[in-house]
Amino acid sequence: MLFTHFLRPKSLSQKMMRVIFSIYLVVTCLITCLQFLSEYLKTQDSIVKELKQLEVTVNRPIATSLWQYNRNQMNVLIAGLIKMPIIVGVDIQDKSTKGLISERSYTPESQPLSIFSTQSDLYWTLNERQIFLGSLTLYSSSQVVLDRVLFGFALIAITAIIKLSILFWLFVWAFDRYMGSPIKELMLQVNDVQKSHNLDNVINLSNTDDNELRALEKHINKMLSSLKNNQNELIEIEQEKRKWLEEAVEKRTHALQVSNNKLKELATRDSLTGILNRGSFFDTAQQLLALSQRQKSKASFVLMDLDHFKVINDTFGHHTGDQVLIHFTQTIRDLLRKSDLVGRVGGEEFAVFLPDTGAEEAYKIADKIRHATSHSTLQIDDEKINFTVSLGIETSTPDDNTIDELFKRADMKLYGAKGKGRDRIEY
Repeated sequence: MLFTHFLRPKSLSQKMMRVIFSIYLVVTCLITCLQFLSEYLKTQDSIVKELKQLEVTVNRPIATSLWQYNRNQMNVLIAGLIKMPIIVGVDIQDKSTKGLISERSYTPESQPLSIFSTQSDLYWTLNERQIFLGSLTLYSSSQVVLDRVLFGFALIAITAIIKLSILFWLFVWAFDRYMGSPIKELMLQVNDVQKSHNLDNVINLSNTDDNELRALEKHINKMLSSLKNNQNELIEIEQEKRKWLEEAVEKRTHALQVSNNKLKELATRDSLTGILNRGSFFDTAQQLLALSQRQKSKASFVLMDLDHFKVINDTFGHHTGDQVLIHFTQTIRDLLRKSDLVGRVGGEEFAVFLPDTGAEEAYKIADKIRHATSHSTLQIDDEKINFTVSLGIETSTPDDNTIDELFKRADMKLYGAKGKGRDRIEY
């Protein structure tokens, strides 16, 4: 019963008991594992030393067999080594690292978890000269080590289990006696108060010394009394706060919606001319191009650049230059269809995307823009300002997948229009 409570604690005392005992269990297991690991490594080092001693012992006979090409004698030596309890494998390689002999005492299906080895070179002395013949490698495994340390580790494990069992029952008795029973009684009385919904009831623990549980009992009784006096007041305050919060959230939500709409407009529009900025224009144009390709209809891209705009800025000032840009935007918007897309893609560079429009129809629209621009006059104070625009037109093909491809080709056409004297169209 107590062991079940330990595995599935339902009270604070049982949880504390489980935590403390689990910590002790983990520490004990960790120390035991460290002891086992230390013993394992120590035994492994001892076996490595034994392997090295064996290598020294058999080095000369194996070297003699290699020198004399006596394979029978070598096989006998290898068979003797394999039968030794600490050796699970022997490899002999010649001076060109070619394997001559490779013997194992285990099958591939029963291969040990880990294998370690020692290696020594084989030499033959001839006329006081050392001749390198090859190398000898002896293997041992984790199973050999475990066989040696198993008995000692079993004693350690049995001792640890006995100590854990005794301490477990001591922990169970101590926690149940001094914490579990009083806390259980406290919880039962608190549940009775909760079920009855009567805050006049008080907590009264039996057989409890003047300790933390007694102090907790007093605090709970004070809390019940305070709840009794302030319950109605708290309900009224909560209702007022909820009403105020709902109104505040509603106002804030409306304000955020207005701000989001303004930010969305600012993020997509050019602040000077009010038309689409570069990013929004290209994003929307890419969607319209994809739609045209799906519908297998043509679309045209018109790239425009105001001629000698720098001269206007240098002569009349940047404020006048801004007015020229605004005037040009108003001029071309009146000539475009509702389905056409217009945006400012540079300082004095504008672009128009014409869905469902071939090259000839795009040329007619572009020529209207060029003609209207060259014949318009902007009156600022006492100055009359005339300006022209150069245009490059590119029509989509079935292979066009991105708006950047149309833009690059239209830019080349625009560059050609500039080079041929400006105030003209290249398509």
